[in-house]
Amino acid sequence: MGDRYRLRRPARERHVMLQLAEIFYTLQGEGAYTGTPAVFVRLAGCNLACDFCDTDYALKFVASVDDVVRKVREEGGGCPMVLITGGEPFAQAETLALIAALRADGRRVHVESNGTIPVELPDDVWLTVSPKERLSPSMARRADEAKLIVDGRVPHEWVASFDAPIFLQPEGNKPENVALAVEAAKADPRRFRLSLQTHKFIGIR
Repeated sequence: MGDRYRLRRPARERHVMLQLAEIFYTLQGEGAYTGTPAVFVRLAGCNLACDFCDTDYALKFVASVDDVVRKVREEGGGCPMVLITGGEPFAQAETLALIAALRADGRRVHVESNGTIPVELPDDVWLTVSPKERLSPSMARRADEAKLIVDGRVPHEWVASFDAPIFLQPEGNKPENVALAVEAAKADPRRFRLSLQTHKFIGIR
Protein backbone atom coordinates (compact mmCIF):
# COMPACT_ATOMS: atom_id res chain seq x y z
CA MET A 1 0.00 0.00 0.00
CA GLY A 2 2.79 2.40 0.91
CA ASP A 3 4.65 1.77 -2.37
CA ARG A 4 1.52 2.29 -4.42
CA TYR A 5 0.88 5.53 -2.57
CA ARG A 6 4.39 6.79 -3.25
CA LEU A 7 4.02 6.05 -6.97
CA ARG A 8 0.73 7.89 -7.21
CA ARG A 9 1.52 10.80 -4.92
CA PRO A 10 1.44 13.98 -7.05
CA ALA A 11 4.73 15.80 -7.57
CA ARG A 12 3.20 18.99 -6.20
CA GLU A 13 2.58 17.23 -2.86
CA ARG A 14 6.13 15.88 -2.64
CA HIS A 15 7.50 19.41 -3.04
CA VAL A 16 5.18 21.11 -0.56
CA MET A 17 7.29 23.26 1.75
CA LEU A 18 7.04 23.28 5.54
CA GLN A 19 8.33 25.69 8.14
CA LEU A 20 10.15 23.79 10.89
CA ALA A 21 11.83 24.33 14.23
CA GLU A 22 13.59 20.95 14.68
CA ILE A 23 13.54 17.20 14.00
CA PHE A 24 15.01 14.84 16.59
CA TYR A 25 14.81 11.29 17.93
CA THR A 26 13.90 10.78 21.58
CA LEU A 27 11.25 9.25 23.84
CA GLN A 28 7.73 10.54 24.24
CA GLY A 29 7.68 12.01 27.74
CA GLU A 30 3.96 12.68 28.18
CA GLY A 31 0.53 11.10 27.99
CA ALA A 32 -0.54 7.59 27.03
CA TYR A 33 2.66 6.81 25.08
CA THR A 34 5.13 7.94 27.75
CA GLY A 35 8.43 6.11 27.32
CA THR A 36 7.85 5.22 23.66
CA PRO A 37 10.69 6.01 21.20
CA ALA A 38 9.59 8.57 18.65
CA VAL A 39 10.95 10.96 16.07
CA PHE A 40 9.68 14.45 16.87
CA VAL A 41 8.94 16.78 13.98
CA ARG A 42 8.44 20.20 15.53
CA LEU A 43 6.81 22.60 13.13
CA ALA A 44 7.33 26.33 13.47
CA GLY A 45 4.65 28.81 14.41
CA CYS A 46 1.51 28.84 16.52
CA ASN A 47 -1.84 30.60 16.39
CA LEU A 48 -1.86 31.16 20.18
CA ALA A 49 0.51 32.93 22.57
CA CYS A 50 0.23 31.15 25.92
CA ASP A 51 2.12 32.71 28.83
CA PHE A 52 3.31 29.35 30.18
CA CYS A 53 4.55 27.93 26.86
CA ASP A 54 7.99 26.36 27.31
CA THR A 55 8.55 25.34 23.69
CA ASP A 56 10.85 27.01 21.18
CA TYR A 57 8.82 26.75 17.98
CA ALA A 58 10.53 29.63 16.18
CA LEU A 59 11.26 29.13 12.49
CA LYS A 60 14.69 27.54 12.05
CA PHE A 61 14.51 26.11 8.53
CA VAL A 62 12.22 25.31 5.60
CA ALA A 63 12.05 21.86 4.00
CA SER A 64 9.93 19.90 1.55
CA VAL A 65 7.73 17.00 2.63
CA ASP A 66 10.18 14.57 1.04
CA ASP A 67 13.09 16.20 2.86
CA VAL A 68 11.29 15.81 6.19
CA VAL A 69 10.59 12.14 5.52
CA ARG A 70 14.26 11.60 4.67
CA LYS A 71 15.32 13.37 7.87
CA VAL A 72 12.94 11.19 9.90
CA ARG A 73 14.64 8.12 8.42
CA GLU A 74 18.09 9.52 9.19
CA GLU A 75 17.22 10.39 12.79
CA GLY A 76 15.08 7.41 13.79
CA GLY A 77 15.86 4.65 11.32
CA GLY A 78 13.05 2.14 11.57
CA CYS A 79 11.34 3.76 14.56
CA PRO A 80 7.64 3.40 13.76
CA MET A 81 6.35 6.38 15.75
CA VAL A 82 6.60 9.95 14.45
CA LEU A 83 5.14 12.78 16.49
CA ILE A 84 4.24 16.02 14.72
CA THR A 85 4.06 18.87 17.16
CA GLY A 86 4.69 22.60 17.38
CA GLY A 87 3.64 25.30 18.07
CA GLU A 88 0.43 24.35 16.38
CA PRO A 89 0.91 21.84 13.53
CA PHE A 90 -2.36 22.65 11.79
CA ALA A 91 -1.48 26.33 11.54
CA GLN A 92 0.30 25.11 8.38
CA ALA A 93 -2.11 23.62 5.84
CA GLU A 94 0.84 21.63 4.43
CA THR A 95 0.89 19.45 7.56
CA LEU A 96 -1.76 17.19 6.03
CA ALA A 97 0.58 16.40 3.13
CA LEU A 98 3.33 15.54 5.62
CA ILE A 99 1.01 13.19 7.51
CA ALA A 100 0.13 11.41 4.25
CA ALA A 101 3.80 11.05 3.30
CA LEU A 102 4.81 9.67 6.69
CA ARG A 103 1.96 7.14 6.65
CA ALA A 104 3.02 6.08 3.16
CA ASP A 105 6.54 5.58 4.54
CA GLY A 106 5.14 3.09 7.05
CA ARG A 107 5.19 5.39 10.09
CA ARG A 108 2.63 5.55 12.87
CA VAL A 109 1.78 9.24 13.02
CA HIS A 110 0.88 11.08 16.22
CA VAL A 111 -0.07 14.76 16.28
CA GLU A 112 -0.20 17.16 19.23
CA SER A 113 -2.57 20.07 18.67
CA ASN A 114 -4.25 22.82 20.66
CA GLY A 115 -7.51 21.83 18.97
CA THR A 116 -8.39 25.23 17.56
CA ILE A 117 -8.21 24.39 13.85
CA PRO A 118 -10.63 21.72 12.63
CA VAL A 119 -9.15 19.17 10.23
CA GLU A 120 -10.07 15.69 9.05
CA LEU A 121 -7.53 13.01 9.88
CA PRO A 122 -7.19 9.32 8.98
CA ASP A 123 -8.46 7.00 11.68
CA ASP A 124 -4.98 5.60 12.37
CA VAL A 125 -3.50 9.01 13.25
CA TRP A 126 -3.27 9.45 17.02
CA LEU A 127 -4.45 12.92 18.03
CA THR A 128 -3.56 14.57 21.33
CA VAL A 129 -5.52 17.75 22.00
CA SER A 130 -4.35 20.22 24.63
CA PRO A 131 -6.87 23.09 24.73
CA LYS A 132 -5.82 26.56 25.79
CA GLU A 133 -7.91 29.62 24.84
CA ARG A 134 -10.58 27.98 22.67
CA LEU A 135 -11.45 24.58 21.25
CA SER A 136 -13.04 23.25 18.08
CA PRO A 137 -15.81 20.78 19.05
CA SER A 138 -14.91 18.50 16.13
CA MET A 139 -11.28 18.29 17.28
CA ALA A 140 -12.41 17.51 20.82
CA ARG A 141 -14.56 14.66 19.49
CA ARG A 142 -11.71 13.36 17.32
CA ALA A 143 -9.11 13.41 20.13
CA ASP A 144 -7.60 10.09 21.22
CA GLU A 145 -6.39 11.76 24.41
CA ALA A 146 -6.67 15.19 25.99
CA LYS A 147 -3.93 16.95 27.90
CA LEU A 148 -4.98 19.68 30.31
CA ILE A 149 -2.28 21.96 31.68
CA VAL A 150 -2.54 22.53 35.44
CA ASP A 151 -1.12 25.97 36.16
CA GLY A 152 -2.37 27.20 39.52
CA ARG A 153 -5.74 25.60 38.82
CA VAL A 154 -7.27 22.59 37.12
CA PRO A 155 -9.04 23.78 33.91
CA HIS A 156 -12.30 21.93 34.53
CA GLU A 157 -14.06 23.98 31.84
CA TRP A 158 -12.63 21.70 29.15
CA VAL A 159 -13.51 18.36 30.72
CA ALA A 160 -17.03 18.00 29.33
CA SER A 161 -15.72 18.53 25.77
CA PHE A 162 -13.86 15.19 25.74
CA ASP A 163 -14.86 11.53 25.74
CA ALA A 164 -11.19 10.51 25.44
CA PRO A 165 -8.89 9.89 28.43
CA ILE A 166 -7.84 13.15 30.07
CA PHE A 167 -4.30 13.65 31.34
CA LEU A 168 -3.58 16.38 33.86
CA GLN A 169 -0.12 17.80 33.24
CA PRO A 170 1.40 20.06 35.91
CA GLU A 171 2.96 23.11 34.27
CA GLY A 172 6.73 23.02 34.65
CA ASN A 173 6.49 19.98 36.96
CA LYS A 174 6.15 22.56 39.76
CA PRO A 175 5.33 20.95 43.12
CA GLU A 176 2.25 23.12 43.70
CA ASN A 177 0.88 22.19 40.27
CA VAL A 178 1.70 18.52 40.82
CA ALA A 179 -0.23 18.60 44.10
CA LEU A 180 -3.26 20.15 42.40
CA ALA A 181 -3.20 17.55 39.62
CA VAL A 182 -2.80 14.63 42.04
CA GLU A 183 -5.73 15.75 44.18
CA ALA A 184 -7.93 16.31 41.12
CA ALA A 185 -7.09 12.84 39.77
CA LYS A 186 -7.85 11.22 43.13
CA ALA A 187 -11.15 13.12 43.36
CA ASP A 188 -12.28 12.01 39.88
CA PRO A 189 -10.44 8.76 39.05
CA ARG A 190 -12.79 7.86 36.20
CA ARG A 191 -11.89 11.00 34.23
CA PHE A 192 -8.33 11.98 35.08
CA ARG A 193 -4.82 10.56 34.87
CA LEU A 194 -1.58 12.26 35.88
CA SER A 195 1.00 13.05 33.19
CA LEU A 196 4.39 14.34 34.28
CA GLN A 197 6.97 15.60 31.81
CA THR A 198 9.24 12.62 32.38
CA HIS A 199 11.75 13.69 29.73
CA LYS A 200 12.58 16.74 31.85
CA PHE A 201 13.17 14.60 34.93
CA ILE A 202 15.74 12.43 33.12
CA GLY A 203 17.32 15.23 31.14
CA ILE A 204 16.42 14.38 27.56
CA ARG A 205 14.63 16.41 24.93
